[in-house]
Order: sequence, then C-alpha cells, then structure tokens
Amino acid sequence: MRATTRDISDRDDLDVVLRRFYTAAFADPLIGPFFTEIAGTDLELHLPRITDFWERALFRTADYGRDAFAPHAALHSARPLTAAHFGRWTQLWHATLDGLHQGPRAERAKAQGERIAVAMLRRLAGPDAATDGDGGGGFVPLAAFELRSVA
Repeated sequence: MRATTRDISDRDDLDVVLRRFYTAAFADPLIGPFFTEIAGTDLELHLPRITDFWERALFRTADYGRDAFAPHAALHSARPLTAAHFGRWTQLWHATLDGLHQGPRAERAKAQGERIAVAMLRRLAGPDAATDGDGGGGFVPLAAFELRSVA
C-alpha cells in the first residue's frame, strides 16, 4: 500500500510527473522507439512544451498554442500507432500519476490523458478504431503493470 500523496499543485509538480513519465516511456519497449528512434525526441526541449500543455489543461495558466496532433500524425506516417501504443501510453501515464499524486487534479490528468489517447487513435486510425482490445491489441489493462521508477 502506498503512502497518501498530495494532489498536483503547480508547474513544478508537473515537471516531476512528466520527467518520470517520459523516462519510463522512452525506456518502454513498445512505445519507446516512437520517442527515441522515430521522432528523436530531445527530452529537455520537449519538456517545457508538454509542461505548458498540461499546465494549460489542469490550471489554465500556461499558453499552449501548438498543434498537438501534427507530431502524432507524422509518427503514424512513419510507423502506424495502434490501440496498443496508446494503451501503453495511458498505462504509463496512470502509473506515473498514481505513484506521485492523489486528488482531483491527478484524477483529471488521468481522465484527460485517456480522452486524448482515444481521440488521437480515432483521428489517426479512423472513428471505428477499436479501443477495447477487440481490434487486435487494444489498450493494455492498467492492472497488468506497476511503475517502479524514482522521480
């Protein structure tokens, strides 16, 4: 049983969450190659941008005017993104948040992450894209994974 943790309260908390999440995502055998090999993501360049995105989503305090879909469309063109990829992203996102924070903003971040994953998948693969595992490799159940990394 984990100790009770506080809710996400500011940009600094988001920085810790996102660093832990991307450390796990980059190392993940399923989705890591999209970040490291295909996109060649520079984490230090990416973090301020994605922190702006999540700060805007959770606190409405940052300015985020980028097109979040375009980079995913480019990745999908290079190698198709599937429900399994978005499921793993969601799984890691949930595990990261659950390991660090508890409260309304953490829950909202998890729900927002799920909505984004489903919306991206449907925009890329079509509105009938399976997200429940019936379409061959859907979302990975959260219960099957526990994030074991440090901030």
